[in-house]
Amino acid sequence: MTSGGEPLLQLSESSTHAVPRHRSTVSNLGSLCSDASFSTCMHEAEPDLFEVKGDKENTIVIDDSFAKSAVERSPLPGSRNKRFHSAGSHFSEPSPLKHPTRDRKRLVSWGGMEQISRPASFEISGTTSRVQEKLRKSQALYKSGQVDDNIFRDQSPRLVYIDDPKRTNDKYEFVTNEIRTSKYTLFNFLPKNLFIQFHRVAYLYFLAIAALNQLPPLAVFGRTVSLFPLLFVLSVTAIKDGYEDWRRYRSDKKENNREAHVLQSECFEMKKWKDIQAGEVVKIHADETIPCDIVLLGTSDPSGIAYIQTMNLDGESNLKTRYARQETASVVAEGGTVIGLVRCEQPNRNIYEFTANMDFRGHKFPLSQSNIILRGCQLKNTEWVIGVVVYTGQETKAMLNSAASPAKRSKLESHMNRETLWLSVFLLIMCSVVALGMGLWLQRHKEQLDRLPYYRKRYFTSGRKAGKTYKFYGIPMETFFAFLSSIIVFQIMIPISLYITMELVRLGQSYFMIGDKHMYDNSSDSRFQCRSLNINEDLGQIRYIFSDKTGTLTQNKMEFRTASIHGKMHGTLSSAPAPAPGQSLSGVTYVPRKRWKLKSEVDVDFDLMELLHKGAQGDDRNVAHEFFLTLAACNTVIPIFNQRASLEHAETDVEGDAEAIDYQGESPDEQALVSAASAYGYTLFERTSGHIVIDVNGEKLRLDVLGLHEFDSVRKRMSVVIRFPDNSVKVLVKGADTSMFSILANEMDREDHVQTATHAHLVEYSSVGLRTLVVAARDLTDAELEEWQQKYEEASTSLTDRSAKLRQTASLIERDLRLLGATGIEDKLQDGVPESIESLRQAGIKVWVLTGDKQETAISIGLSCRLLTSDMQLIIINGTSEQECKTLLAEAKSKYFVTSGSFGDQILKRKDATNGYLEIPHDTNNMETVSWNPGKEEELSSSSLALIIDGNSLVYILEKDLESELFDLATSCQVVVCCRVAPLQKAGIVDLIKSRTDDLTLAIGDGANDVSMIQMADVGVGICGQEGRQAVMASDFAMGQFRFLKRLLLVHGHWNYHRVGYLVLYNFYRNAVFVLMLFWTQALTDWSSVFYSVIYTSVPTIVVGILDKDLSHKTLLEHPKLYGAGHRQESYNLQLFWITMLDTLWQSLVLFYVPLYTYFESTLDIWSLGSLWTISVVLLVNMHLAMDIQRWIVITHAAIWGSIIITYACMVVLDSIPVFPNYWTIYQLAVTPTYWLTIALILIVALLPRFLCKVVYQMFWPSDIQIAREAEKIKKQKKLDAKTEHAS
Repeated sequence: MTSGGEPLLQLSESSTHAVPRHRSTVSNLGSLCSDASFSTCMHEAEPDLFEVKGDKENTIVIDDSFAKSAVERSPLPGSRNKRFHSAGSHFSEPSPLKHPTRDRKRLVSWGGMEQISRPASFEISGTTSRVQEKLRKSQALYKSGQVDDNIFRDQSPRLVYIDDPKRTNDKYEFVTNEIRTSKYTLFNFLPKNLFIQFHRVAYLYFLAIAALNQLPPLAVFGRTVSLFPLLFVLSVTAIKDGYEDWRRYRSDKKENNREAHVLQSECFEMKKWKDIQAGEVVKIHADETIPCDIVLLGTSDPSGIAYIQTMNLDGESNLKTRYARQETASVVAEGGTVIGLVRCEQPNRNIYEFTANMDFRGHKFPLSQSNIILRGCQLKNTEWVIGVVVYTGQETKAMLNSAASPAKRSKLESHMNRETLWLSVFLLIMCSVVALGMGLWLQRHKEQLDRLPYYRKRYFTSGRKAGKTYKFYGIPMETFFAFLSSIIVFQIMIPISLYITMELVRLGQSYFMIGDKHMYDNSSDSRFQCRSLNINEDLGQIRYIFSDKTGTLTQNKMEFRTASIHGKMHGTLSSAPAPAPGQSLSGVTYVPRKRWKLKSEVDVDFDLMELLHKGAQGDDRNVAHEFFLTLAACNTVIPIFNQRASLEHAETDVEGDAEAIDYQGESPDEQALVSAASAYGYTLFERTSGHIVIDVNGEKLRLDVLGLHEFDSVRKRMSVVIRFPDNSVKVLVKGADTSMFSILANEMDREDHVQTATHAHLVEYSSVGLRTLVVAARDLTDAELEEWQQKYEEASTSLTDRSAKLRQTASLIERDLRLLGATGIEDKLQDGVPESIESLRQAGIKVWVLTGDKQETAISIGLSCRLLTSDMQLIIINGTSEQECKTLLAEAKSKYFVTSGSFGDQILKRKDATNGYLEIPHDTNNMETVSWNPGKEEELSSSSLALIIDGNSLVYILEKDLESELFDLATSCQVVVCCRVAPLQKAGIVDLIKSRTDDLTLAIGDGANDVSMIQMADVGVGICGQEGRQAVMASDFAMGQFRFLKRLLLVHGHWNYHRVGYLVLYNFYRNAVFVLMLFWTQALTDWSSVFYSVIYTSVPTIVVGILDKDLSHKTLLEHPKLYGAGHRQESYNLQLFWITMLDTLWQSLVLFYVPLYTYFESTLDIWSLGSLWTISVVLLVNMHLAMDIQRWIVITHAAIWGSIIITYACMVVLDSIPVFPNYWTIYQLAVTPTYWLTIALILIVALLPRFLCKVVYQMFWPSDIQIAREAEKIKKQKKLDAKTEHAS
């Protein structure tokens, strides 16, 4: 189009139905990566996963009359009250356009702002298929792969008649807009909840036990009593589940009863959300939430632009743009009624794509993701929008994506099953002994069964049963029944109470972790989150941490630091303060005119300011001018005017006319670059659908935007086609150096010098940790422009392989570029990162960094955060082929004497000279690992190893047979840094360790590209950062800053592991000692057995499991090596289990024989002894627990001694009921001194071996924990003495 508004190209006259040959439009190629980071998105953004393929009948055609009536191109993302549109990415479809008139400039595409950071899913030459399979099994919400429900190919489309809900729903019976996130109803709660609970195999075991007890020959306990333990556990869980579901129901009810404006009888009336139907037209006002998925028909902006915030959907606070088709937006703006038909895909969970067509006034045109607003989004900076409902209720994309994170199981719980198996063996042995004894006894007395007092076959009483025999099934069957009856009697050997106890303890632990004020982030106003309650104890055994860099170790708040322009460096590499305003580095005074006030000030180089604005001419000035124009124009940010800030600025600043401006964009890099351009006098302050306006030192420069190709992971760059006021056309490009230098023009020596200098500057920037970007430009001839527009139209209207075709189109103009310069952006480290990494390494945890940044940048960040040290030996693997990678790995292993070997029984501890601590060895298991060749250790003792490997090498290594080689080398290194890695490669690295070792892994990240890694690791931690909440939603735990990881692992992880480990062992002991006592005596009542686990001994276990602390948090943070107790499994291991079982056997024998011999000559009956045994075992297990408590507080005393008092109270109540066999026994026993002396003797004799072993062990073989505990006590005592001395 000429400046006068005439079309550049006319429609072809050869056909009455032709696609316009050249549309004044712009496409976005691909989409911005999840963090839209220009220096990293080419590595961390994934390719287009969902490509729309169509049939020929769906090709868009425009008849001649329609074209002559000048149908305009539909708008896409842009600024407020303006119009933008996209044809390029898989998010949107092309549309027929009006040819621009003199009054309406051509429309452009700005697709980046519509992009929602998508979950990690990256394909690299089919790499790591095994990883993909594992992710498919674990990921519920974040799926990767092709979408099957493509309306053009696989399924029939959904037909939605605009403003005709009756016709729409009568034919297809779509669901209502009522949502339900609750699982249960009043009718299905009981059966459904029981079905879910009985997925635990242990519950089925106890159900079988209770069922056996209902059979008359096996009725050992009362039939009701036998059901009580299982019913109690099921009831507690059901109450918890019911309460949680009731809260969900209450939330659903509140949501469903919200109201929205719905078109009824040609006017908008309020209607409850739950009553909204597909096909109805709704009107949403500013700051309101969208009630369902709607296709935009019109907005308050005549161009059809709408701004939305997707915080509720993906957590991102940046504004995104959606637009209505110009065909319908113009009708809505004129007050007309929109009547038409929308053909859309069937409901699916893919929030990144929407494929549909609309029939309107005899014409069909495509709809895309840019035309739909999803449920849960909020309307911002737009007065109102009108749309037609296409998906409602449970079929909305938000509801289809409301799946939970995959469930994980703790390592300790899996080991617990091993011990449970051993307890089952003990149970079977005891039952077999009882059954064998029963069989032998019956065989010996088979002739006397009618006369035996306790076992006889015939009734001797008078009445109906006189002379009748008992049911006698024969000796073999009676023996078998005895075996089954014994299983019922000894059933608590497998502790059913342990499961409910662990749930309650984990819940309590999570409560205190969430409430930890030391893990609250003021900057983001976010507290710690526990999203999974099953793996708290795993936090105390982490061996490997896999961390993202950008936004995790760094702040992801970009600051423009320096620039290389035409081979000359400007700015500073450090964050030192810039010269005062008015003073240049050369001493020449220059006072810049401040018309715009940025949200965050940018330090400027005043020599560069003089060059730009003092009228100098020459190549340097022209290149600098074009450089900053590129920064201001080649982006997708939206300028927002802040009126409040402007008023405040007017009051405090001498230049009262300065306006406050802020930039909204999904990429912190883009915002930093546009802000930097503004600081240097090139302020982007207006963006419309067809042009942008830049304030160049007070002069407005209007640029027509003819096209835009966005970043994608293949091209690794972004370009925009601009028409200048003088009618010249240029393509402005920025991208990563790896993709930019290959498309630069080969010109004279001067240009070679500029390229060489710029490359040197890039290396220097990377070496200090700056994120780099190369800027270039090129003039386009009319022939090149025409060829590009023609190819572009063909590619943008294609329904198949659109992304590939657009990439080919971009290659027509992204070539022979003229290098302008490069930028350096600083992404500062988060507070406390170096200290945290140092502490984690001292704790024996290996920290690996997996990033998409350049190798030099990653190494620099590694040095600044103390991950790498200056004396480390760096092993760099940068292979371009399988053979080269194999050779590099072999050479590294040979040079540093790394071999694969069996662990055996020897564990090698190699001292790290850098930190002066011993690496805690891996667990001794039969796995292949790395060992250092004997005799060679001294040569390497002065330094440790660090492996640096790039994503290109991982393509060949992870897919080929080189994984074991990489594993050997990587595990021998103190540090591993993976650069230029894709999301799926991150998961592949985690799986490399997870599948080859028993070590626990933790992955931490903040972006959608970290989701695969987070879900693959044993423990996933999400950072509430700048890149949305996908990582948080997929994680097990979430926090605001990386530094909180130190406290989470070293403090809470240690406490949780110690508590849960002891809890499991104590529960095994507590139940086993009672069962063994039953085995010896078999003189306890039914209710005593039930109350023992449920009432007598349960509360102290829970209290200690939640509140006990072996060490203070200060000690654990001061001495990170104490975390090694979890690596060595000091709190729970098979050896401790067997020692506990031996101690249990001893205590059960003491419990049995001491009362037996004490009352041997007495006339005390067996039920009286049963009462004594019951109270003795309760006292014994509580005293056993009291011996191991490290932290005595009020609630601990109340739990221990209170449970003993409750036991006595229950005994008194039970012994006061005449129908029980032990009626009144407690009253007879408690008044005699022998009773109390017997209890005291039992406690002393039973606990004496344990006490002596603890004393000897702590005196001669103290653990690190015991030494630290004693040091704490000494330190505390010194403080008390000092206070006493000071007071005196």
